[in-house]
Amino acid sequence: MFKKTIVVKLGTSVLTGGSAKLDRAHMVELVRQCAKLHNAGHQVIVVTSGAVAAGREHLGMHDLPTTVANKQMLAAVGQSQLILTWENLFNIYGLHVGQMLLTRADLDDRERFLNARDTMRTLLKHRIIPIVNENDAVATSEIKVGDNDNLSALAAILADADLLILLTDQSGLFTADPRTNKDAKLISQITEITDEIRQLAGGSVSGLGTGGMATKLQAADVAMRAGIDVVIAAGNEEQVIKRVAEGESLGTLFLSKKSPLEHRKQWILAGPPPAGQITIDAGAETAVVAKGSSLLPKGITHVAGAYGRGDVILVMSQTGKVIARGIARYSSIELEAIKGIHSEDIEKTLGYVYGSVAIHRDDLVVL
Repeated sequence: MFKKTIVVKLGTSVLTGGSAKLDRAHMVELVRQCAKLHNAGHQVIVVTSGAVAAGREHLGMHDLPTTVANKQMLAAVGQSQLILTWENLFNIYGLHVGQMLLTRADLDDRERFLNARDTMRTLLKHRIIPIVNENDAVATSEIKVGDNDNLSALAAILADADLLILLTDQSGLFTADPRTNKDAKLISQITEITDEIRQLAGGSVSGLGTGGMATKLQAADVAMRAGIDVVIAAGNEEQVIKRVAEGESLGTLFLSKKSPLEHRKQWILAGPPPAGQITIDAGAETAVVAKGSSLLPKGITHVAGAYGRGDVILVMSQTGKVIARGIARYSSIELEAIKGIHSEDIEKTLGYVYGSVAIHRDDLVVL
């Protein structure tokens, strides 16, 4: 088996066993599996939830109202308790850990994205296990990733991972909700996340965490497009990390795209939230989707939002479907002025030109 870079995402329900505190006995078993993979030559990254649960346990504030301020306080207390727990458990196997606290803002900016990637890869180079979590103690809604499922996909991109394992309170994705439908069947493999697949996603069983199956599908979609295989499996399954890493059919496997996106396009896909959008006509849609062409101003029919040159925006079809994300060569005000015109008329309209395209194909990710 070739050496892999593996991201293991552990949800709150997995770390607590559905209780109000960390299940350290189970955590040490998960660490044992990660250590075994590490010692076999693989690179392992842990994306951990549980800071709020750890803070609540440490302070004994089990009935504290779940306001934003209270959750941030619990996260501030719990984050140190959580990383200390991971450090002590990995130390049993003689392994060092390094904490990476991230927010969406750390990934929106291209330079900060690259800095985070360098930190991640330097930790791995020195055989240190990165422990990744969102910086909930200081993050506001505007800069939060919001859940550790999507954070784990971003961490997998930072690490240039081969495999992302999402461990949860369910055995995978089913044809129906297995909690209410006894005829529900596990879907063992998915090659594309369609609207029909998304409709199968339900909530989490425990209610302890922020991510349900829907956020896991979002994370899987991002990772697959970046060339990373994803498995959703039950965290209480015996030897689950080791078995999935060794290729055993367990849970639901999401097969990655055969041609992963290059790093710049990975950032466009996984980094900043879109600042606005444009709608294009059918001819431009065909050129972008079927031919891999750049997007010209001529094909733009509508501009929405206020954004600047260099911002990431969504490209919409006439039917309102998102067909691509890309970096705008012109601001929303400029695109409003040049939409529908030929490229050779841009300079005459604006008095200057940043090029003949609205979004260059190298800055465009077709969805």
